[in-house]
Amino acid sequence: MAAAISLRSYLLVTTLSKSQRTITLRFPDIGLEHSWKIDDLPWSTFSQPLKRKHYYDLVDKLDPELVEAMQPHLSIISTKVSPEDRKIHQSAASAFLYLFLSLGSRNFPGCIYTLRSTIPIGAGLGSSASISVCLSSAILLQLRTLSGPHSDQPREEAELQIERINRWAFVGEMCIHGNPSGVDNTVATGGKAVVFKRGDYSRPPTVTPIWEFPELPLLLVNTRQSRSTAIEVAKVAALRKALPTITERILEAIDKITEAAYEFILAPDFDAKDGESIQRLGDLMSINHGLLAALGVSHPKLERISELVDSVGIGWTKLTGAGGGGSAITLLNSKASVSTLKLLKDKLDGEGFEKYETTLGGDGVGVLWPAVLHNGSEDEDGEEIDQHKFLNANGRDGVEKLVGVSVGAYEKRQGWKFWSNVGPHVNSEGKQEPISG
Repeated sequence: MAAAISLRSYLLVTTLSKSQRTITLRFPDIGLEHSWKIDDLPWSTFSQPLKRKHYYDLVDKLDPELVEAMQPHLSIISTKVSPEDRKIHQSAASAFLYLFLSLGSRNFPGCIYTLRSTIPIGAGLGSSASISVCLSSAILLQLRTLSGPHSDQPREEAELQIERINRWAFVGEMCIHGNPSGVDNTVATGGKAVVFKRGDYSRPPTVTPIWEFPELPLLLVNTRQSRSTAIEVAKVAALRKALPTITERILEAIDKITEAAYEFILAPDFDAKDGESIQRLGDLMSINHGLLAALGVSHPKLERISELVDSVGIGWTKLTGAGGGGSAITLLNSKASVSTLKLLKDKLDGEGFEKYETTLGGDGVGVLWPAVLHNGSEDEDGEEIDQHKFLNANGRDGVEKLVGVSVGAYEKRQGWKFWSNVGPHVNSEGKQEPISG
């Protein structure tokens, strides 16, 4: 089971004049900015009859010839930064170019694509999936292949749009990670929570949305410990080889916990505001963490976070992502006092952890179109979110304030529309379109 958190990536797309035949990718949070001349891109390779893809296609693997055709346009990116940073820049750019070349055409207008993210990079929180969802949504919207979201949109139609975005977000994830599971982009697109199973990569994953998943207060703590999904997967594989019966029983128990949590959330007597309901859900999280630790995918810093939370009795903690570092999430006890929460935060700060107050179970990909906020004023024109304001927003708080977001016990997003929570009709006019995932 995977659930959305209220930390997001945001993408602002600005269409240029007809004479400006360039596309620019800006990602100031990682120090990336690069422009390409549209006419110089490898359209001849991507437009071959056997290579050309349509917006409704399922792409389950990258085409090596298309990947190779992009290399000259990726090799010139960020040549003066460290090898580690350059790898991150080129991964993000490869996802962008592969989607742009697969879905777009030589006649595409010049644009500036500016990304901002409030999600820690490399912390096991799906930051790359969030970015891929933004890029997929933006290009599909520019192609006018998405409908809505609007207030009278049928649920089936809304889910079709979510699936369309998700398929191409998965392609972006393949560009970045090579062989992703698909769960991160799925929950980033659809929001709330899903029970996700993927076996045969030639077919779409089995995804059971949990639309009833409640929005829950969460404390997210980044260990700042680097991690490798491949290493953690290898640990479990080695344990499975050495102790096959025991490892299988642990994996079965983890599966049973997921089923129990799923059934409990859907049960008529579940109440997200009831202390006993939260206690039971928290207990399942704690048991899940213990089993993951038994598989060897925890880390001393993750265990330390759990100890600190337990010491003040404020909630239930488990690792997230592949483990081995990254982040831990704590489901907060509704009875926890402000003073106790502050005490925990001070302890976490004292040991060098990075913390975020967020929510679990929010909406998926959304659109603010046109990029105008009224901030409660009666001014019909409102305040336009332009490139200058977007680039210069200071940190997470600055970005969220600019795009009309407030996160407390529950997430509030002024003017945003979501396919997972269909709202009023979205105006498709205007040259700037912010997208969040």
